[in-house]
Amino acid sequence: MSKNVVIVGAGVAGVNAATKLVDNNFKGNITIIDMGKNPYDRKPEEVMTGFLGAGGWSDGKLTYHTSIGGQLSKYTGDEKAMELFDQVIDNFKRFHPNPSEVQCSNPQAEPDFIKPYFGLRLFPVWHVGTDYLHEIGKNWYDYLVDGGVEFRWEEKVTDIKFDSQIVVTNASEVDNFTLSYDKLIFGVGKSGIDFGKKLAEKYDLPTEPKPVQIGVRFEAPQNHFQKLIDVSYDFKLYRKFEDKGVSLRSFCTNNNAAYVAVEQTYGDVSYNGHAKKGEKHRNNMTNFGILMEIQGIDKPFDWSRELVKLVNSQWMDCSKGIGRYARKANSGLYYSPSRERGMTSEGDLVDAMPTKSLDVVKKSFKGYYDYIEDFIEDMKKVFPTLKDDWGIYIPEVKYLSPEPLVNYNDLSLTKYPNVHFVGDALSARGITVSGAQGTLVAEQLLK
Repeated sequence: MSKNVVIVGAGVAGVNAATKLVDNNFKGNITIIDMGKNPYDRKPEEVMTGFLGAGGWSDGKLTYHTSIGGQLSKYTGDEKAMELFDQVIDNFKRFHPNPSEVQCSNPQAEPDFIKPYFGLRLFPVWHVGTDYLHEIGKNWYDYLVDGGVEFRWEEKVTDIKFDSQIVVTNASEVDNFTLSYDKLIFGVGKSGIDFGKKLAEKYDLPTEPKPVQIGVRFEAPQNHFQKLIDVSYDFKLYRKFEDKGVSLRSFCTNNNAAYVAVEQTYGDVSYNGHAKKGEKHRNNMTNFGILMEIQGIDKPFDWSRELVKLVNSQWMDCSKGIGRYARKANSGLYYSPSRERGMTSEGDLVDAMPTKSLDVVKKSFKGYYDYIEDFIEDMKKVFPTLKDDWGIYIPEVKYLSPEPLVNYNDLSLTKYPNVHFVGDALSARGITVSGAQGTLVAEQLLK
């Protein structure tokens, strides 16, 4: 059994891996390194880093199906994948202050009014609750600390030497702090995908290319979608154009107390959605991503980065902005035929530059924005009250770097079997899949 396990990233994947080890009285040392803060000190605006990562500051929905959120069953088969999902969900329940409030929705029938225009994916979802995630994080963190896990917070991993099994960080007490490992779990999340890509290039790791995943965050009053929400709370509308290599889906639906959140990755801004739990936060809004997957793009990672930068660059010069239009940071755009920008959970306007023209957006999307425009036009037919009562934040993007080839039994690199890639680093999309990947690796380390 390995003595020194180092986990890069305190996101859902790494935390579930550590939990599996602690639960089974692992006798070695477990160290988790993260750029962010522990759950007691983490601030709401720190979306991408810190304990539980983006999953710990999310909408609190755990998808419960092997066809959603990545290709876990590709590695394990469906039966094992569902077993791993159960372990992740059980962890969220055990550290939940009110576990009885964790409920599963499981819609069955696709309504007829959707069929002429969209497909509708129906699958079970466990609802944890956004507000509860903060308390879950604290309880979970305390359990791991009591179990002997060492956390190194606000530390950035600057290099990993796979050949000599050394992790290098920018720890404040020394210029280059190094830590040796017997086994490494690489679970950096979205904020570290760029670093993972550099490692893949440095060590010439065999990879699998991934499609572009990019779109917009759509926002509208909830009443327009209520007849569908009553059928499927976390609905997923989709359509596919196989001859064009393009598919679209609504993604990460938030209702009742929904708000759009700014994400900063690689210095660029994109948008995501969240929802508070409880009547005191209700604003009767719904938001969801309209996410487009595009096959066949050469260098999809670079293509996506360029698109985001082009959209972000449309902000007016900060030296000229005043009042509500003063540029706080590099930000995306907001477009609506009739609505003002929405509010954040803190009661501020979402940081985006309102625009009356989509010319720049269409140019940035290189012709692919037409698919999103058609998607919105057909939603207006399915939901007749919607009309022009909606807005979009541009862009929403899922940065998927090339996926490294791994051994299926333990997700270890084919060239370095003591290094395991999990979570976003292995193209997982969502809390449940990421946590399941971390759990799978820990199971193998215990053998």
